[in-house]
Amino acid sequence: MTTLFYRLQLRAPTLIALFIGILLPFYIFSILASEVAEHEVFAFDQPLLMFFHAHANTQLDSVMLFFTHIGSAPWVVPFELALFAWLVYKRLRMDALFAFLSLTGAAALNVLAKNFFARSRPDFWISLQPETTFSFPSGHSMNAMALAALLIILGWKSKARWLITAISACFVLMVSVSRLYLGVHYPSDVMAAWAAALTWVVGLALILKWRHTATATRPGE
Repeated sequence: MTTLFYRLQLRAPTLIALFIGILLPFYIFSILASEVAEHEVFAFDQPLLMFFHAHANTQLDSVMLFFTHIGSAPWVVPFELALFAWLVYKRLRMDALFAFLSLTGAAALNVLAKNFFARSRPDFWISLQPETTFSFPSGHSMNAMALAALLIILGWKSKARWLITAISACFVLMVSVSRLYLGVHYPSDVMAAWAAALTWVVGLALILKWRHTATATRPGE
């Protein structure tokens, strides 16, 4: 009889993904969320924001505005739609489903979380790119991390996996830093966004892997 242990294929890589990709990020998000829900202020939020602001200049303004723009919906959504269409065209149905659930789910969760926690934006200075929605968690950072995690997982078996990982990591970092530089998010907003996106995308990957294994293997085989 096929055991649950066998179906889940709980080998070292899966256990590592489970801990680093789900349990640890979920723990971090829960800690941050509980403090935000109680309207607590993190000691590191303001000093980090003021550090970025103290180093602001015209050149960095242009760089950070560029990255915050390419991390926004008008830039990211067309790329995501093209990726989904390519996966469908290649008849990679499970990958297409994974991409659709990862990206739409992360976006939906972000909207729900923002409205649930209703955290006000930081207002330490007048931003070059002011925002009017709630702050926690960062939508740019969460969507960027979800896209990056998706691309890394989809491309992990390819020869270009380290290039994909490097580009994806740089994209997430620069988009997220741009939000801090512009003063429209607290660092804790970004940390929570990263944690939530990783938990969602890696969790989906493991669930879909389990479902694929469970349907491909029948009890008694």
